[in-house]
Amino acid sequence: MSFFRFLLVAMLLAPAAHAEAPRVATDIAPVHSLVGMVMSGVGTPDLIVSPGASPHGYALRPSQARNLQRADLVVWIGPELTPWLAKPMATLASDADQLELLEAPGTQVLPFRDMGGDGDHDGDHDGDGDGHGHEGGHDHDGIDPHVWLDPENAVAWLAVIADHLARIDPDNADLYHANAQAGQVELEQLQADLTAVLAGMQGKPIATLHDAFQYFEARFGLVSVGSVSLSDASDPGPAHLAQLRATLADKGVTCAFAEPQFDPGLLEAAIESRDIKIITLDPIGSQFEPGPGLYVDLLRDMGKAIAGCAE
Repeated sequence: MSFFRFLLVAMLLAPAAHAEAPRVATDIAPVHSLVGMVMSGVGTPDLIVSPGASPHGYALRPSQARNLQRADLVVWIGPELTPWLAKPMATLASDADQLELLEAPGTQVLPFRDMGGDGDHDGDHDGDGDGHGHEGGHDHDGIDPHVWLDPENAVAWLAVIADHLARIDPDNADLYHANAQAGQVELEQLQADLTAVLAGMQGKPIATLHDAFQYFEARFGLVSVGSVSLSDASDPGPAHLAQLRATLADKGVTCAFAEPQFDPGLLEAAIESRDIKIITLDPIGSQFEPGPGLYVDLLRDMGKAIAGCAE
């Protein structure tokens, strides 16, 4: 916690302590972290998608279903990221206030991008929870849901989260807004730090296992020239892998990014014997303890790992 944020919390904590904290459920750890920042000094939100699991397909546990059912507020990215969550939201959390961050004011969104254009992906699209499905299929013409990887979106969301919490818990409204403002200062500094750290990687071609990083790339001037899997983590076909191999050779890629949630075998196959460094990036933050500090920690860790490609 930054010193500025600590002072604000200390000033406002005493009069807010008597109020009962609202029950808040969140989808993924980065969102849980941002909500935790705003709720600091009041309570702790519940996390639905367990750390280390892929949000693209997930089997809801009974305890997580109960968290949804008793929630006063549910904060999630939206069905574009977790289509399997839409039905439980409608049945278990129908009485809760629901904040869909993809639709929140100030959210900057990017469309799915064509990382090969061959249409050659063989992903399971039946939403069966195997980590690769999207219920009802996906034509890849919609919005890329990995919006939390742009810290400017997180800055906007803190204010929106505070507004929603203040509406359902007016006794703690001042503390929510103070926490949001302090968090925004912290995230603006994070963005400045990452811009400096990543200066040496601007314009250099990279490749990824899963096309999940375009918001981070766009914010910090990185250039991805190819991905094994699309943004929804669908499996690639042979033609796509062949095209990716050719792209890696043609563009002179020297660094590729894997993720702990997915088997890197296909990325290793695409690289073959080329001298390409594979670095593991964790956009969900599974290696960090869930909590208010996770969001900043995961972006700093990503920035440091990517900067290592320039060495």
